[in-house]
Amino acid sequence: MRYAKKRVRLTAVFAGLAMVALAACGSDDSSDGGGDPTTEPAAGGSDLSGASFTVGSKEFTEQLIMGQITRLALEDAGADVTDETGITGTANVRKALEAGQIDTYWEYTGTGFGEILGNEITEAPTDQQELFDTVAQMDLEQNNIQWTALAPVNNTYALATASSTSEELGVTTMSDYAGLVGSDPDGASLCAASEFINRSDGLPGVAKAYGFEPADVPTTEVDLSLVFTEVPSGGSCNFGEVFATDGRIPANEMVVLEDDKAFFPIYNLALTVTKDVYDANAEALDAIFNPIAEALDTETLQGLNAQVDVDGLLPEEVAEAWLEENGFLG
Repeated sequence: MRYAKKRVRLTAVFAGLAMVALAACGSDDSSDGGGDPTTEPAAGGSDLSGASFTVGSKEFTEQLIMGQITRLALEDAGADVTDETGITGTANVRKALEAGQIDTYWEYTGTGFGEILGNEITEAPTDQQELFDTVAQMDLEQNNIQWTALAPVNNTYALATASSTSEELGVTTMSDYAGLVGSDPDGASLCAASEFINRSDGLPGVAKAYGFEPADVPTTEVDLSLVFTEVPSGGSCNFGEVFATDGRIPANEMVVLEDDKAFFPIYNLALTVTKDVYDANAEALDAIFNPIAEALDTETLQGLNAQVDVDGLLPEEVAEAWLEENGFLG
């Protein structure tokens, strides 16, 4: 039995808002909207006095936290920072970077390899350093974008369900889920955001790797935050798209399905910077962000995300407290 995807938005997200956010990205102090690419390389380690940056991010919690970490760290080094965090979607924030409307944001190596650079996701290197090096070299050569500050955190895509549903349906792996799609499509109902529904490293790629058709899955398009109300409550869907570092997974007693065919690539965080801005400030940027990146493992990011999504703190509050606790603010 085949199902048409239900493109039901449980939270309305207007494309016009995204375009407004994109148009707003940029510094009032520069004709191209970015930082000053003519700034001389910073002397004295991490001193960025006199330099200016426009910092972006995507719109979900982890990205908002990382955007605030970046802003605060740059300001602490003496830079003037314009905050343009919260741009909706990978495509929009990346366009802003390439257009010079922002100077920097944190991206994921798996996303860079597949979605941004257009490679076949199944060909992604399985070693995190090799994947980073491959993406960094390609993006620099093709788009003048510098990748730096590789973090060990792996914020991979995943499917999750309530622990009770996992036990009831006998689904603990992605192969189990594929079997459920074939035997009980209603039981395999999925809540996911638009990007996951359409990206090659999302549902279409998962379906191909695990041997089922995307159209066989009753799919409801939602804002990601609603996955954590719909799935645990048994609302619109039994399964939902999640990111591995989301602190709401344990908070809602959800289990992540094992990717037993290792379809999903590695999604390590790394800082992406326009080449001109990076070249002008390379020494300082590396001195600031390499240690920060090294401290960001999966457990750490899951905890930071939970402080926002579960405890209700603001991303900037969480970012500042973490930087201070780890000695990254002077």
